[in-house]
Amino acid sequence: MLTVDNVAPGWEPVREAFVSNLESGLDRGAGVAVMHRGKLVVDLMGGHRDKHGDVPYGPDALQVVFSTTKGITALAVAMCVERGLIDYDATVATYWPEFAAHGKQAITVAQLLSHRGGLYTVDGPMTLPEALDWGTVTSRLADTKPMFEPGSTHGYHALTYGWLGGELVRRVTGKSLGDFVQENIVAPLGVELWIGLPAEQEHRVAHLMAHPIPSFPPEIAKFMLEHGGPGSLGEKALSLNGAFGPGAFNKPEVHAAQIPGANAITNARSLATIYAATFGEVNGVRLLKEETRRLATASVTPEGEIDAILGHPTVFAKGYMLNSTRNNYGGPDGYGHDGAGGSVACAVPSRGLAVSYVMNTMLTAYDGDPRRESYVNAAVRCADAA
Repeated sequence: MLTVDNVAPGWEPVREAFVSNLESGLDRGAGVAVMHRGKLVVDLMGGHRDKHGDVPYGPDALQVVFSTTKGITALAVAMCVERGLIDYDATVATYWPEFAAHGKQAITVAQLLSHRGGLYTVDGPMTLPEALDWGTVTSRLADTKPMFEPGSTHGYHALTYGWLGGELVRRVTGKSLGDFVQENIVAPLGVELWIGLPAEQEHRVAHLMAHPIPSFPPEIAKFMLEHGGPGSLGEKALSLNGAFGPGAFNKPEVHAAQIPGANAITNARSLATIYAATFGEVNGVRLLKEETRRLATASVTPEGEIDAILGHPTVFAKGYMLNSTRNNYGGPDGYGHDGAGGSVACAVPSRGLAVSYVMNTMLTAYDGDPRRESYVNAAVRCADAA
């Protein structure tokens, strides 16, 4: 069942949670990793990576992690801020003049990254081939009128966040977001993560599957349909007005494109390593100075504000989601991002902790994915006992 089983003494509860989820069938193929005080203390993989159960989810498996990608994009922007290339308080149009169209000239970088720009989709329909072309999407976003008054509230930019943040990086560095990440995050740390997968790596990608949608109480089912069902704002945001339909993220052409809000392809140990390097050194590498990290992870969401797309409170910093009653990131200073179906990567600097979980079997949950919760909670208990 376990294809990678590296657990330091004292961290066995994470393994126990992982085995339990595999044995119960909640996980079919997955990886969990934990970094503590700069050291990899948990590296687990198990199950199978194909839909027939024939190919083990082994050490070479790679996984699409959906919106967990957003934390990597937020990090890339923060690194540009640290280098003096971007100012969170400056307007987006300072770096991307075309963005000013249709009343967007006053939107700041901080507002854009915290989902306060009103650009959760584009005007008009979009096809998948159009959505896979960077210039097409960014031009359409620049020419889109905000769908709510910028700065008045926040609404989850489920896919558009990545192109918006990624275009800022491209404008100030001359590099695509994927290339910037490879050169400035992946290579220094020696990890594996792509936003825009090379064709020679495609055979390693685990096939995405889904558990049947469970029965929810009528009031919850109604809420979920209103906020994510056909014709809802959530459906428009999550599909980019229909461009990304069922099964899209199993397609090689989607893996090969750069979709920095949703298509990072990686593994758990790489994500945990990256997050650990945002607040401390990992093998001599630290990605952000403490001042920059605190700036990037400071909340931009008024307390209790309801997400206009998701319909419940969410808390955003400059791209990162923050620990809250709905997002358990391991402590009051926790930050990170989770992804559709269950994946997560987060950091808890006060505990010296970074946790990541990737999986090929998506689960629809209302109060938080139970697998994700079990791994984060077990890691916190072990860190506190260390």
